[in-house]
Amino acid sequence: MDQVNFRPRTIFPGETRDNDTFIDLDKLWAAAVRRSGVIAVCLVATIALAGLYLVTAQPIYTAMTQILIDENLSRYAEDDKDSQTAQQIDNRMSSAVEILKSKALALRVVDKARLDQNEMIVNPPRSPVDLAKGVVRSVVSLVTPGSPPPSEELARMGRREKAAAMLQQSLTVERTGRSSVIALSFRSPDPQLSASVARTYADSYLTDQLNANFDASERASLWLQERLNDLNTRSQQASLAVEQYKVEHNLVSPRGELLSAQQLSDLNSQLIVAQADAATASARYNQYKAIVDKGADAAVQNAVVSARDTDNTVIQDLRKRYIAINDREQGIIQQFGADHPQAIALKGEKNDVAQQIYRELQQLTGSFRNEFEVASSREKSLRDSIERVAGRDSQANVSMVQLRELEQRATALKALYESYLGRFEEATQRQSFPIAKARVISDAGVPTAPSSPRKTLAMALSVVLGLMIGGAVATLLEFRERFFRTGEDVQEKLGMRFLGYLPKISGALAEDGPPPPAATPAPVAEAETASPPPGNPISFRRLMRVAVEAPRSQFAETLRNAKLACDIMLQERKCRVIGVVSCLPGEGKSMVAANFAGLIASTGVRTLVIDADLRNPGLSRMLGSEPEIGLVEVLLQKTSWTNAARVDRRSRLTILPMTMRSRNLAHTSELLASSSMSQFLESIKETFDVIVVDLAPLIPVIDAKAFEPYVDGFIFVTEWGVTPAKAVQSVLRSEPQIASKTVGVILNKTEMSDLHKYADPGAPERLRSSYLSYYKEGSASASR
Repeated sequence: MDQVNFRPRTIFPGETRDNDTFIDLDKLWAAAVRRSGVIAVCLVATIALAGLYLVTAQPIYTAMTQILIDENLSRYAEDDKDSQTAQQIDNRMSSAVEILKSKALALRVVDKARLDQNEMIVNPPRSPVDLAKGVVRSVVSLVTPGSPPPSEELARMGRREKAAAMLQQSLTVERTGRSSVIALSFRSPDPQLSASVARTYADSYLTDQLNANFDASERASLWLQERLNDLNTRSQQASLAVEQYKVEHNLVSPRGELLSAQQLSDLNSQLIVAQADAATASARYNQYKAIVDKGADAAVQNAVVSARDTDNTVIQDLRKRYIAINDREQGIIQQFGADHPQAIALKGEKNDVAQQIYRELQQLTGSFRNEFEVASSREKSLRDSIERVAGRDSQANVSMVQLRELEQRATALKALYESYLGRFEEATQRQSFPIAKARVISDAGVPTAPSSPRKTLAMALSVVLGLMIGGAVATLLEFRERFFRTGEDVQEKLGMRFLGYLPKISGALAEDGPPPPAATPAPVAEAETASPPPGNPISFRRLMRVAVEAPRSQFAETLRNAKLACDIMLQERKCRVIGVVSCLPGEGKSMVAANFAGLIASTGVRTLVIDADLRNPGLSRMLGSEPEIGLVEVLLQKTSWTNAARVDRRSRLTILPMTMRSRNLAHTSELLASSSMSQFLESIKETFDVIVVDLAPLIPVIDAKAFEPYVDGFIFVTEWGVTPAKAVQSVLRSEPQIASKTVGVILNKTEMSDLHKYADPGAPERLRSSYLSYYKEGSASASR
């Protein structure tokens, strides 16, 4: 046989591999259905725990009050301030939350409401764990030497501190979103106490804010009063020092300035005016001088003098006459020509007027020159005076440096005194405004229902937690699934032909269990039926006839499929030697071998089944009585096989058993591989058409490997959901000669009722209910 070990499974058109998809929802649902029992147990357990918690838990009532931190409440008592940034608002709200959580405020609440005398606060109801801890502490305190009892004052202080600590543990303070509202909640088994403490907390916080503002203002006023007295004294001393210094250095002036400085300032002002007058006179003089220097003809054309400079009425009149004569002259010339006597007379008259204008301009130029000289002289005189006064002022400047320092000190002390005076008045006024920057916007009411435990939430969480735990356990079980469940598992993991499922037989005993009680030996030629063992509905003998007694069962149909596979692969063999093997003991290979051989024999084929499991002959234990002679005696040539063999009357199956006393053989593999075994098989091949050999498991011993040369084909039996796939793969890899001869794999002891849970959607295992009518179970029914 050229069968390849671990052949890959064929992928048909339209079929995709499992790893081509990221998540297979059908497989997830199938896994959930498979593990529904585990999930249900986890769910019931968590619901039961939640119910126990709800029954035993102490009901807790929560009262809440809301406090608004509002800066606008003090707007009448304070000056307008700049708008605060978001960071500043967050800092202010965080500070308010921490103040409400503080121990100092908790102590104020304890004192105000006398909570140190309230047993609900000081000694609240304890849980069973706390009670156990208390018992342990009591026992320890009895064993160890204790300290003397505290005094009454210390005991009272201890109760006060404990009450404050309990308040802090039961208090919840948090900011409501991004608003300026703080929600304060208090939890207690007593609803009245919860509301009372919440209201007391709000009142104590407002009172604390008022007291804090008043104390701060009072401390500021006292400190400012001391500073004002000191600054007033120092300011007066500084002002007196300034005046004394002025008198000592003759630095007093009518206007509070130095005389030299005052004179210098006046002279500078006059110098500026004189410089301006000299510049104006110089410009005017230069202007008229330039006109005069151009001559009489040009003077007439440029004799345009502003009325601001001088009284030039004469020049203006002369210019008007000049213009009028010139116009008449031009008219005569145009009518009569330049040689006309009247034109000549007008020209002479025009020249006379031009000379008059020129002489007037010469007189104005002379007067402007005199004014310019006077202004220049005055400017020079003022400069000389400034230089003399500046010389005297430089001597006074040395004394002014010290004077300015004294004046600056006096001014600074005066400004500082006025500033502190304003702050003192402001602090004094604030003491009279008992306004806090917070107010209660939602007063705490008495809660009508407990806030804890929340029954609906607890049950919902228990359901969710139960489903999560169940899912986790189911997932762990799925990941631990390392067995064969379906034929597809066999094909994918082993690459071998899958022959079918053998249902788990009701009442079947393990192969490697204790042997049945000894009975009277049966005749050699025919196997008799013995009574079943007590307490078992199916006898050992009937386990060998399941397929024969129920020929239309699924059990028999699977064995027929195995026979068909052997017929196809071993059709050239005249006598076929078929070995039935498994990896581990207890997988049912002996029952499979017996029923497989019985099914073949029932069709008229000459069939022999040999119990070759020399160390644990499970097939021989199924006989009605313990055999006296068997395979070992035949191989040792102590008897012939015809004397050791038995024949089943119903199926006409020949059985060559093993004696129980032969189980102690040390070298079983050598016996199976011996020449005696070869001669024995050669001697019976003419007598039988099929020889079925029940071999020992592959993992514990090497008997099957030693017998392999005589086998034409192997039927591999694997227990459904028990045999690890890795074990089978390892065995077949290490024994390629057995793998190459393996006809197929049978999954034995299959829980048919659970088989569909492990199959993919559309797989034949899912459609089993639609073809159950084709099967008819016998007396040895398969449990589904």
